[in-house]
Parts: sequence; structure tokens; C-alpha cells
Amino acid sequence: MNARTWKAVSTEAKLLLIGIPLFLWTIIPVYHLVLFAISPRDQATSGRLWPKEPTLQNFVTVFQQKHFYLDHFWVQLWNSVLIAVAVAVITLFVATSAAFAISRLKVRGGRTVMNLALFTYFIPAAFLAVPMYKTMGNYGILNSQWALILAMVTIASPYCIWVLKQASDKLPYELDEAARMDGASPLQLFRLVYLPLMVPSLVAVGTYALLLAWNEYLYAFLLLSNDKSVTLAVALGNFLAADDSPWELLMATGLIYALPPAAIYYAFKRHMVGGLTAGAVKS
Repeated sequence: MNARTWKAVSTEAKLLLIGIPLFLWTIIPVYHLVLFAISPRDQATSGRLWPKEPTLQNFVTVFQQKHFYLDHFWVQLWNSVLIAVAVAVITLFVATSAAFAISRLKVRGGRTVMNLALFTYFIPAAFLAVPMYKTMGNYGILNSQWALILAMVTIASPYCIWVLKQASDKLPYELDEAARMDGASPLQLFRLVYLPLMVPSLVAVGTYALLLAWNEYLYAFLLLSNDKSVTLAVALGNFLAADDSPWELLMATGLIYALPPAAIYYAFKRHMVGGLTAGAVKS
């Protein structure tokens, strides 16, 4: 075995030593989630590696809302979908417009405003929850889904603007000049030149904003209180209110709730990687 082959084998062995523990660390909680979800109630906490009698009855119970914690399952799932999509759409509109103005139109003070917005990330989002609650109350939209939507747009937008601005800086300015010479207005430049070239980055930041809103618990818990307006993420926390929680139903509901973001991630994974790294390396 020559030195080059030995070095390759050694490198691969080191990667395996790191990768295998990380894989197990990641997959074991998912395995237990599935294990609880397919276990009958009397076997859910038995400690077995696989239930004696696997069942899908827990999912039937969830879908048919046969438990009092699941009275509004479909409404709450729809709330999660509606809020996540609304956050993604509004964030895309705000971030795309801001990035275009800063990067292509060179609006005075645009970069300063963007940097100030990014500065808010030095403050943990949890610290801003109470001020956000107070602000929504002052505007009279507390306990409205718009309160959560606007809060999540506020949190997601600075990062999305920065990503899109970085990607926009990579586009050749000659395209803008050619479009202007042909008589294109800024709006036409935005619609016909900018947007088509920014599709990978738009998919990336849109997916990021959607998943951020989908997984949010703290702000949803604070800003929404009605059982018919809360998201499913908040409703899952209600399972822990009882001393004898139905763990099998909690895990079945959690598995259902985890499937849409997983599907979205794998569907747009290629666009997300390309979009989030656009502009990371200067040519």
C-alpha cells in the first residue's frame, strides 16, 4: 500500500469515526419517535426495541380526532400551513424588494439599514418575545394569527435580505444596463431580469422562512391563545399538561407534523444549497 492510498484510507476512516456517531446521535431520537407512534398504549413505555404488536391505530385516532387533546387537530394543522405559507410569501416579497433596491438600484442608506437589521440577531429571539407581545397588544392584533405572521416575518426578513443581496451582487450589472438601454423601467427590470435569475435563492429563502414559521413554538404560544387559532406545534405541548400523557398519540401527531417540512426540505434541497451559497465566493 503506497503512501497516497494509505492517506486516503486513513482520511476515510477518520470521517467514518466522526460520521457514524453523528448519524446515530441524529437517528436514535427519530427511531424512538416512530417506535412510540406505532406502539399500543400499554407498550409505549415498555423499553423494548420494537413493540410486540405494532399498530397504526394511533394515527387513526389522530386523524379521526378521537382524543380530547385532538379535538381541533385538522384546524390546527391548517393553521400551521396557513401561517407558514403566509410568512414565506410575505418574507419573500419584503426580502426580494429590499435586496433589489439595495443591490441593483443602489438606494442611499440601503446597506446601512440592512446591517442594522442584521444587528438584531445579536439579541436572542426569545428575549424579544415579551416586547413583541406588548407591541402586538398595542396594535390590537394580539390573539390574531396576523400577530404571529408579522412576528415571524420580522425575525426571518433580515437574514433573507442579506442572502438575496449577496446573490444579487453576483449578477452581471451589464444585464441591467442593457435592459435600461432597451427602455426597461425599474419595475420591468425587477420582473423580467432580476426575478428569473434569482429563482434558486428565492426558493432557498422561501423554504427557510416557511420552515422557521412551521417549527416556531414560543411566539405561537405567547401570541395565540384560542384552541382554534393556535398552530399544531402549540397544541402538541398540551399533551404534556396531564400526569398520564398519551405518549403514543403525542408521538404519532409529532411524526405527522414532522413529515411536511422533511418533504419540503428534500424536495428543494438542491435549490437551498445553491441558493444559500450564492455569492459566498467571489469569482
